[in-house]
Amino acid sequence: MIHVLFVCLGNICRSPMAEAVLRHKVKEKGLHQLIQVDSAGTGDWHVGKPPHEGTRNLLDSYRISYANMAARQFESADFSQFNYIICMDDSNAANVRNVPGGEEAELIKLMDLLPDETLREVPDPYYTGNFEEVYRLVDAGCDALLERIEKEHSLVELR
Repeated sequence: MIHVLFVCLGNICRSPMAEAVLRHKVKEKGLHQLIQVDSAGTGDWHVGKPPHEGTRNLLDSYRISYANMAARQFESADFSQFNYIICMDDSNAANVRNVPGGEEAELIKLMDLLPDETLREVPDPYYTGNFEEVYRLVDAGCDALLERIEKEHSLVELR
C-alpha cells in the first residue's frame, strides 16, 4: 500500500482539497486498493472541523466527495506512515521538517511537481479567496503526482 499525505497550514482549504481530488483520481483509475490518501495541517486551530466552505463548494461543483474528512494536525508518526508528504508551500515544508521524528517519507512541495507553472507555492485561499486557482493547481499537481507514483511503483501493470 502506498500512502500519500497532503499538508497545509490549517488542514481546511488546500490539503483537504488535494486529498479529495487525489482520492477521486485514484478511484477513477481503479487504484484505491493500492493508494491511500490523507491530509493534515501544521497548525491545530481547526482540528476536527470539516473542510472550509469554499473548498466544499468547489468540490461539490466537480462532484468530488469530501465525506468524513476532518482536520487534523501533522504528527511525528506521519513520517513513518506515509511514503509521500506533499506540502503546499515553503512554510508548511519548513514546519514539517521541524517536527521531530524522522525523515522516512519523501517530502515534496506540490509546485515542484509542476515545473512549468510560474507560482512556486500553492496560494492559501483562506486568505486570497481564490479557490478556483487552488483547484487548478491541485488538480494538475495530483495528475503529476499520480503519474510519478504509478511509474515509481510500477502500478500500471497491477491494474
